Amino acid sequence: MIENTRERVIEAISQNMFLYGVTPSIGRLYGTLYFKDQPMTLDDMKEELKMSKTSMSTSVRTLSELNMVERVWRKGVRRDLYEAKKDWYQIFTDYFSNQWRKVTAINVKAVKQSLKELNKLKENEDLTEEEAQVIQADIDKYHYVLDYYDWLSQFLDLLESDEIFKIVEKKQQGDN
Repeated sequence: MIENTRERVIEAISQNMFLYGVTPSIGRLYGTLYFKDQPMTLDDMKEELKMSKTSMSTSVRTLSELNMVERVWRKGVRRDLYEAKKDWYQIFTDYFSNQWRKVTAINVKAVKQSLKELNKLKENEDLTEEEAQVIQADIDKYHYVLDYYDWLSQFLDLLESDEIFKIVEKKQQGDN
């Protein structure tokens, strides 16, 4: 009975891992590690999930990069042990912030380059009044976009500082 309830949740986790840009099998590994009360080796994972050791290694590396699992040390154990990070609030915060910061950096760079080019174009004396208006309208739009990305950066700073949890309370395990 307990296994069935866990399996249902693990399956749901695996199906939703596309939000993190990973396959359902990686989600299944995370769900399996999440419910384990002790760290697992790659061989343990291989046995549990009936997948290849190479696949387990790749999956663990992906989950480590997403900051969802970590390698742990245990006295007397020579093999690498891994366990799931269990603070879903932190996992979400790290992932969301990292992804949005990457996208924002790319977009800000493109907008600034376009602004630079438009400002240079604006200096051209051969522009018609209509062309000058279009250029100025685009410049105004780009400044609005940069203001948005500045706001988004401040929001991400708030999220990363844990100040967000003063606004929206973070529940602790067992607070039900």
